[in-house]
Amino acid sequence: MATTARDIMTRDPQCVRETQTLLEAARLMRDLDVGALPICGEDGRLHGMLTDRDIVVRCIAEGGDCSTMTASSLAQGKPVTIGADDSVDEAMATMAKHQVRRLPVIDGHQLVGIISEQNIAQAGRDRKVGDTIEEVTRA
Repeated sequence: MATTARDIMTRDPQCVRETQTLLEAARLMRDLDVGALPICGEDGRLHGMLTDRDIVVRCIAEGGDCSTMTASSLAQGKPVTIGADDSVDEAMATMAKHQVRRLPVIDGHQLVGIISEQNIAQAGRDRKVGDTIEEVTRA
């Protein structure tokens, strides 16, 4: 059974660069069939996470221009992450504590993967997934 974040993560996540527009980010999400992307600097370091909901609520609904607003404009604070060699249990606890559905995995300062609820379920942690989802969605 998988025991570390590295064991269950989706590897080599595609980033949206901090200088790319939200329109470019939305198109990348569409092309990759994902609802969230890590925001990375030119050095490959993680600067935040961008979701399709962020684009809708924090740009479009506010009258913003997705063709000029950049991904970095929606990055807030320090992103919640997990180390590649941290346990799956630690990843689930972090997701629940910070109420996030996707957890970037870092090795040193480099982004190496993403853990989602689906990754945890596929790793055979089905019983704990329900608890994690409940904690993440609790408002």
